[in-house]
Amino acid sequence: MYSFMGGGLFCAGVGNILLIVSTATDYWMQYRHSSNYMHQGLWRYCVPGKCMTHTDSIAYWDATRAFMILSLLACFIGIVIGIMAFIHYSSFDGFDKTFAAGILFFLSSFFVLLAMAVYTGVTVNYYGKRYGSWRFSWSYIMGWVAVVLTFFSGIFYMCAYRMHECPRNSNSR
Repeated sequence: MYSFMGGGLFCAGVGNILLIVSTATDYWMQYRHSSNYMHQGLWRYCVPGKCMTHTDSIAYWDATRAFMILSLLACFIGIVIGIMAFIHYSSFDGFDKTFAAGILFFLSSFFVLLAMAVYTGVTVNYYGKRYGSWRFSWSYIMGWVAVVLTFFSGIFYMCAYRMHECPRNSNSR
C-alpha cells in the first residue's frame, strides 16, 4: 500500500511541477514570421528580443488558462491530502484520504486534458489552415506529460485504497 502511495506522490509531485512550468512559460507554440522565430504561451507572446502580454481575451486561451489553473489546484490539494494519508494524519476520521487524493489526481488529469484538448483543437484548426511554419513547443509537451503523470497518480492512489479496503471487507464476513 505504501509503495503505491509513494509512487503516486512522486508522480503527482513531478506532474505538479510540470503543470506549473507549462502554465507559466511562453513556449506552447513556435512559428516563423518574416524570417524571425517567435513563440507564445498562455500569457505572453515573444518576438526576438521582446515579450508582450496577450491583450486580447480570446476564449480558447482563457479556457486553457482556467483549466490549467484548476488542474494545478486539484493536484496540489491532492498532494497535501495524499501526504496526510501517507503519514496517517487523522484530522478527518470519516473521510478516506487515500480515496480523496486519488479522485483529486484524476480530476487534475481531467482538467489538464481538457486544457490541452481545447488548445490543440483550436490551434490546429486556426494555424494549421493559415500558416505553414509553426509547431508546438516544449511547454505544450510538458502539459501532455503532466496529463499522464497525474493520471498515474490517481491510479496509484486508487490501488492503495483498494489494498487498504480489501482486508477490511474480508474480515467483516
